[in-house]
Amino acid sequence: MTLVQLRHLIALAESGSFSRSAEGLFLTQPALSRSIRALEEEMGQPLFDRIGRRTEITPFGREVLQRARQIVFEADELAASGQRMREGHAGSLRVGMGSGPGAMLMTPLLAEMAKKHPAMQVTVSRAGTEHLVQALRERQLDALVIDARSVSPASDLRVETLSEMRGVFMCRKGHPLSRHAGPLRFAAVRQFPIASTPLSDEVARGLVERYGPDAHPAGCVTLRCEEIASLVDVVRSSDAVLLAIRAAAPDLVELPVRPVMTVKARFGLVTLAGRVEPPSLAILRALAQEVLRD
Repeated sequence: MTLVQLRHLIALAESGSFSRSAEGLFLTQPALSRSIRALEEEMGQPLFDRIGRRTEITPFGREVLQRARQIVFEADELAASGQRMREGHAGSLRVGMGSGPGAMLMTPLLAEMAKKHPAMQVTVSRAGTEHLVQALRERQLDALVIDARSVSPASDLRVETLSEMRGVFMCRKGHPLSRHAGPLRFAAVRQFPIASTPLSDEVARGLVERYGPDAHPAGCVTLRCEEIASLVDVVRSSDAVLLAIRAAAPDLVELPVRPVMTVKARFGLVTLAGRVEPPSLAILRALAQEVLRD
């Protein structure tokens, strides 16, 4: 049996007439008769008594009718639920965020969902790349927004670049370095505590190429934390210098270090290859592309 046949059954039971039901279903009467006959054959019993021009449902037909209505109702609800999910009005989104993207994207994402998609269940997880990737592989998360360079290439992961954002050295207003006239050398920055989130090997190589071996994060970073917001607070209230994407702390002063740092953070959307995307992921992707930019 099919949903179409069950809809034909319901229509005929409600109208009591093959001709009226066929007209309402935009079918020919012979087509509706064949559909009902095929359903009766599958059920093994008549569902309707044909009495002249009248059609009356049998006792067995009434029992089938009750269950058919429930099945069709559930099917319609399922289709409506899918539509709501496609439109972002229902469903769920479980996303993991790295320190940089999380500092910029987490609050806008939660605000967007609260205002425009209040029925959607949203969970944001913050952790290091290794733990987030493991949670993704275990289907505990739907997607990650992280530094794409920090993800080891793997056949089961799909990495989609969202944006590239420049990294800089920053300090508080009134910091001794902010009063320095002209360009700064890295050696001057090195005299103060340097704060940073964990950096990828590629970023570390870029720093060494620009400023020499002393610029490797393993040696020069003295304050390391996954939460960039905490580092920003420390830099605002101390002489520490922050190494991060410029947009993470617009109120801090960008230091004119020379040579100019060309290293950029590459933020990516990471999902499991071959896995069907939840409809809510389109909302996350669009918002991330809007927010994660210089």
